[in-house]
Amino acid sequence: MSRRDFLKAALVGPLVSGALMPVACAPSNSSSDETPGSEAGFSTAEIDVSGNKVFYRRYGWGGSAILMVHGFPRTSLMWRFLAPKLAEDHTVICVDLRAYGRSGTPASTDDHAPYSKRAMAKELMEVMTKLGFPTFTLIGHDRGGRVSYRLALDYPKGVERLAVFDVIPIAEAWDRTDARFAKTYWPWVLLSQKEPLPESYLLGAPEAVFKNPFGQGSFGPDILGEYVSMYRDPVRVHGVCEEYRAAATIDVEHDRADMQASNKIKCPMLHLWAEGGPLDTFYQREGGPLGIWRRWATRVDGQAMKGGHFFPEENADGTAALVKRFLSA
Repeated sequence: MSRRDFLKAALVGPLVSGALMPVACAPSNSSSDETPGSEAGFSTAEIDVSGNKVFYRRYGWGGSAILMVHGFPRTSLMWRFLAPKLAEDHTVICVDLRAYGRSGTPASTDDHAPYSKRAMAKELMEVMTKLGFPTFTLIGHDRGGRVSYRLALDYPKGVERLAVFDVIPIAEAWDRTDARFAKTYWPWVLLSQKEPLPESYLLGAPEAVFKNPFGQGSFGPDILGEYVSMYRDPVRVHGVCEEYRAAATIDVEHDRADMQASNKIKCPMLHLWAEGGPLDTFYQREGGPLGIWRRWATRVDGQAMKGGHFFPEENADGTAALVKRFLSA
């Protein structure tokens, strides 16, 4: 297989009448040269759930299930190095969140509820149930991490273990917002504004999203092109912005309700965050990100990781080692 054909398969994978079709991927760490080391099979498909279509990549066909949920501005493609390592002993499902990648983009409402973490979590719970995995390990990064902790809170019987990467709960983040936060976490502030302002910015300069610490990576032009392509679609961009608007409104309400009810994540939880990044430096008075998460989870541990905000993509070997240890504990 030529390098170009390999990348085409890894980026998209064939979709034939919704059936799972095997293609190839590279279980190696990310770099500007996307040449595969050794090949491992994965498959792609779409699944219908509650009026939406969810696109997913499946790695492995045996062992307990793992659901992996990407964040902004990535898609399920971000797991292309980590997922094959975990699929050695598990069935790994990597979804595109609604509005992202190749999943559907449902219409929103004035209260942004269709793009709340609760709505997205419900959708993913339905995906896993329809795939035959009513219980599973859940791994989420960035926005996907926030969907993941919401899923663990709303469906505690479905989540056996939870791993959240480089985020703290939404209400906790807003409660600590200051000028430093606003300048660092620009998507929170910009993309939550009323339409059409944020949509216009994203559509006007989609590649700019990938030229800052919350977008850049060491991948080559093929991977970049795949990521950027969705930000040329006005419908998808609106959906992405709606999720950020939900994070500034209805998601906060849901978090505060859980805080008031002392509702906590009861399954074992792993939190990993970027070494030297905002979570590593902003919240020292609270005992760091683990100090904050221990208000939300009864059993949580974790550590800082090399590789920046996108360490699951940039440091897949190190991330896989810690996740495997967590899964076997």
